[in-house]
Amino acid sequence: MRPYTYTLADSVTAATAHSNAAYLAGGTTLVDLMKLEVLTPERVIDINGLPLTGITVGSRGLRVGALERMSDVAENPDVRGNYALISQALELSASPQLRNMASMGGNLLQRTRCGYFRDVSMPCNKRDPGTGCPAIDGYNRAHAVLGTSDDCTATHASDVAVALVAAEATVELSGPDGERRMALEQFYRRPGSTPEIENELRPGELITAITAPRFPANTRTGYLKVRDRRSYEFALTSVAVAVTLRGGTITRARLAAGGVGTVPWRLPEVETLLAGRPATPRTFDEAAAVAGTDARPLRHNGFKPHLLRRAIVRALSDVTEIS
Repeated sequence: MRPYTYTLADSVTAATAHSNAAYLAGGTTLVDLMKLEVLTPERVIDINGLPLTGITVGSRGLRVGALERMSDVAENPDVRGNYALISQALELSASPQLRNMASMGGNLLQRTRCGYFRDVSMPCNKRDPGTGCPAIDGYNRAHAVLGTSDDCTATHASDVAVALVAAEATVELSGPDGERRMALEQFYRRPGSTPEIENELRPGELITAITAPRFPANTRTGYLKVRDRRSYEFALTSVAVAVTLRGGTITRARLAAGGVGTVPWRLPEVETLLAGRPATPRTFDEAAAVAGTDARPLRHNGFKPHLLRRAIVRALSDVTEIS
């Protein structure tokens, strides 16, 4: 780890005064990457003393402070009761020890788990622009098949970001230019020719809170994660669903996928084929069939589009109690 200047921030204004700093909350990603020298910030600002906590569920929906720990959000009874997909996604993330440390804002900003990105002896356009993407011709079983480019195929690592996209979440941001809000779905950037730019944060900005509207009445939600092992493993694919029912008919659907995209991947084409149709296995099969049709599989991950479709059917069946 290289030397750096450590600062303890006592206000959001003080924290955002340095545009070239790295922010320390739980540190579960930042410290690892600093040890590997993947990240080498000159200044680290500790934001744990800032008043960015609190979990409220009310008439306007959910609001979570960015410094809330993942485990506290997952265990909150109001979140469990009204936003089951968020609790489930959090509980399927990382390990209990990491969930006790990691902040919600930090989880949304975690860097990819691509092994080439984390190995400083290898080229990587995301870490060192212009050096190339060895994953394209290398071992790429865990890499993305949606939203990729010739410069990057790394997947987005966050489980809860997928659930929050399905929940139509918004992030509240604060920085030198003031405060603003942005839909989480629009916050992340696909790699294109600039994979080193992963989101719409401006220099010096912080995520201060995460909000989500109330689901319509009779909405059922869930999060399904498919992985190689049951504990402490990243998704090969995951699906977050929010389905509103009237009798046996789906009146509204919102779906997002993880493990297959360079960003949390919204599935509007599936949503369209679900709306107004009966909640039956045939409906689920026909809707899922259109997912991932524009995928760009690599040598080792050609199974992912099919796995995604199977996971969509399973997730929809689970939340509507159809076997």
